[in-house]
Amino acid sequence: MIAERLIEKAMTRAQGAQASLGRSESENISFENDRLKSAESSQSTSMSVKVVVNGKIGSSHTTDIHDIDGVVDRALEAAEFGSPAHFEFPGPRKGPEVKVYDNAVQAVTKAEMVRIGEEMMGLVKGYNTDILVNAGVHKGVGMMEFANSAGIAYTTQSTSFAVEVEGQLIRGTDILWAGHGLGLKKRELDHREMAGKTVALFRMAEKTAPVRSGQMPVIFAPEGMPVILLALSLGVDGKNVFLGSSPLAGKLGEKIADERFSITDNPLIDYAGASGTYDGEGVPHQATPLIEDGFLRNFLYDLDTAGRAGAKTTGNGVGCSPTNLVVREGTTRFDDMVKHTKEGLLVHSVLGLGQGNPISGEFSVNLHVAYKIENGEVVGRVKDVMLAGNTYTALKNIIAIGDTAEWAGGTLLTPPIQIANLSVVAR
Repeated sequence: MIAERLIEKAMTRAQGAQASLGRSESENISFENDRLKSAESSQSTSMSVKVVVNGKIGSSHTTDIHDIDGVVDRALEAAEFGSPAHFEFPGPRKGPEVKVYDNAVQAVTKAEMVRIGEEMMGLVKGYNTDILVNAGVHKGVGMMEFANSAGIAYTTQSTSFAVEVEGQLIRGTDILWAGHGLGLKKRELDHREMAGKTVALFRMAEKTAPVRSGQMPVIFAPEGMPVILLALSLGVDGKNVFLGSSPLAGKLGEKIADERFSITDNPLIDYAGASGTYDGEGVPHQATPLIEDGFLRNFLYDLDTAGRAGAKTTGNGVGCSPTNLVVREGTTRFDDMVKHTKEGLLVHSVLGLGQGNPISGEFSVNLHVAYKIENGEVVGRVKDVMLAGNTYTALKNIIAIGDTAEWAGGTLLTPPIQIANLSVVAR
């Protein structure tokens, strides 16, 4: 293994080291404005080394697989000016069995990828020929070697497959973009379902509906849930907690959300977008409950942050970021959420996610694809509307949680959730 050779060289001067080598091959088919735009193949290689020398961290990266001496030397030199290491490289531990490689992905041909794209476009055009349709199909195969000076050495393989379709409909001065897509680590994706969901978004937007400014209930479809969950992801980041910038610091064990709300960081779901046996530091992955029945249970840590905070790594290295976020299903049918709403909004996607002050929980976003609900029915699309609120306030004011979870983007599995009141600003 090249990773083991990197460790051997680094340990002539370092007290600890880890190394990785990643190779990937991908094929991408893209359609733009109803036509095939490109059919591309690509290969990539990356090699990285992290060392600890005299208690300080140094790291280096390269895309040149032959630069073994250079990448190690640069990491050793960087350690002279590096930050203090608050961890030791972990020893070998058997990780959980997680399916991340699907032979069926490797077998997909470019001709089949083109056919999938054309079929998705045809289904959308079949609803309305005026829609200009874009589509994409991706497949990828990757391999990674990992080793460290504490005795870890392994090789993993993974696959990825993704499809997406979106359309643009111009009516006078009004332009509507809407679409749907999904990426997982297996071939088994229903591209017809993606096209069907895209058509449904356009169908609900056939009419526009006025909306007043003020406070009103909002249903977030699974695709819209990142509006609520972005701040929460930052809040449970162990580094933000350690630095004191997270509003959740010091609140472990406290109730911070409605008792029906539970969310888990789970990289052990077969074929999910961020699943795997080990994290980027050779630590076995684990499922980590973040909020259970409304109570804050855990933060996410990598090796270094855990060492600084006096905690244990949760297998979220490097960076303390979540893997697959899973929101527990509730008991309310989506149709019933809508039916019991006298006046409110249904949000599918937004523009400007991250605006406001997400670390504190504040958000202020422009609605991209969203709909007005009146007297228990979706009556049309809303335009020129902003939505504002606070994640932590919203989580305490949940009206209902849907009984069916869906993947949104491949790393978020969530049902729709209805919040009692958010600020709506209409122009």
